[in-house]
Amino acid sequence: MPNRRDFIKSTTLATGATVLTAATTSQAAKPNVKKKNDTFRKKLLECLGGPWPEGGDLKPKKLKTEQKKGYRLEWITYELEPGDRCPAILLVPDGVSDKLSAPAVAIWHQHAGQWHLGKTEPAGLAGNPMHHTGVALARLGYVVLCPDALCFEDRQDPENKLKGSAYERFEFLRYTVAGKCMAWKNILDMRRAIDYLASRPEVKAEQIGCYGHSMGSTHTWLVGPWEPRLRALVGNCCLPTYAGIHRTRLLHCFPNFIPGIYEHGDTPDIAALIAPRALHLNLGENDRGTPIKEARAGVKKIAKAYAEAGASGNFSAFIEKDTGHVLSEKMWTHTKEFFSKHLS
Repeated sequence: MPNRRDFIKSTTLATGATVLTAATTSQAAKPNVKKKNDTFRKKLLECLGGPWPEGGDLKPKKLKTEQKKGYRLEWITYELEPGDRCPAILLVPDGVSDKLSAPAVAIWHQHAGQWHLGKTEPAGLAGNPMHHTGVALARLGYVVLCPDALCFEDRQDPENKLKGSAYERFEFLRYTVAGKCMAWKNILDMRRAIDYLASRPEVKAEQIGCYGHSMGSTHTWLVGPWEPRLRALVGNCCLPTYAGIHRTRLLHCFPNFIPGIYEHGDTPDIAALIAPRALHLNLGENDRGTPIKEARAGVKKIAKAYAEAGASGNFSAFIEKDTGHVLSEKMWTHTKEFFSKHLS
């Protein structure tokens, strides 16, 4: 097993090579399957906007700490790119330290048209208690990182000229004319979040997962193909396919849209690139944000990709009847059991 420094150095912001180990797959993908996946991966990277910049010094700063029952909160910032810092909240369970490290989970928050909310909702400080998932995971013993996504909470317009959706639209268009897209920037930021988690002495760097609801689920299957340090990924209530979006005339949040990619594949093809690493998806049968007809076909496509990678046991999906865009008790049970299985 490499030491922590060598592990981080070998994986930080790599351009997306998947690490195959005996723990995650029973056999390598067949040559024709690998060729197909490599071709799509290359096209996806081009459509996103090209390779991400090399990782550099995170220049982390701790702003304040607050003790809660069973865990502590740390308000932090770290550098994403020169001049661009990410505010985040880290939750560290009691008893976890540099001498007794623990698995970790990064949580990508939802959208919900609530640009004033970001990291504080999963950290249990604001928003809907249904989505105080960071607190729930910290009480289960995981170190949890809750960062703000671009355009949310403390990452809204720094000049205070554009509000809410206007600023998000501005940022999407700004990246588009630069030959990139919002998803490219989101992926870069999420990989820096994993850099941060892997740098913390309290974290077992080889046991990091991520979870997201709604837009956070989109972020999960977006970052998955490009971040081999993520050992277990859970997306809750968001697998909108372009076929479903077009059929239902669905207006969705900007990270779902990657210019030019539909000629080469759909969103389940992106999620399938996570194979053979562990992936679980929860979906609500009546979720208007994920047309279920196309989502069911997408789940089958992802399952086939895992079978082709010799890792059928590493993919699972749960579609709950008579359920909409929520984190239900059953969905959360599946999430907890999945992390317990794959991050232990």
